[in-house]
Amino acid sequence: MATGIVREVDLKALEKIFRGFEGKGESILIPLVQAIQAEYGFLPKEALVKASHHFRIPLSRFYGVVTFYAQFYLTPRGKHTIRCCRGTACHVRGAAKVIETVEQELGLKEGETSEDLSFSFETVACLGACALAPVVVLDERYYGQMNPEKVRVLVRQYKGASIQESSIGEENNGKAD
Repeated sequence: MATGIVREVDLKALEKIFRGFEGKGESILIPLVQAIQAEYGFLPKEALVKASHHFRIPLSRFYGVVTFYAQFYLTPRGKHTIRCCRGTACHVRGAAKVIETVEQELGLKEGETSEDLSFSFETVACLGACALAPVVVLDERYYGQMNPEKVRVLVRQYKGASIQESSIGEENNGKAD
């Protein structure tokens, strides 16, 4: 799980974000937090503290918002996010086995992110595609009528793509040709 990873956060990007919200009052809170998360991929504590001081909005208000809405993340997220539906239609059609397979393939439990930040795994109450149950969403792309074998192949394809991308970067020392 990625929660043990300590990464330096460059707060310089906040200056540009803050300029876009100057003089707009406390109604900026949700769009401001969305902009911060869009920049960093999650909400670093240091960024929330700096925003709280800059806009004179209590830090408790920030945390009230970010802990209420499921769209916000306080820990680093993986490059790929896989979501499995656990709604009624998916449940009766085998979602539990699909979820179990994802956990085995990624070595993650629900709500966790891999140490290398390549995958985050979530389950959701409903993805709104009940006719395709069980449903998995990987990086905003829907996959329907999943079963353990289909999801195993899907995850392994993405794991292979992540491995290829990182080894390409190493071969070229991160430089484009």
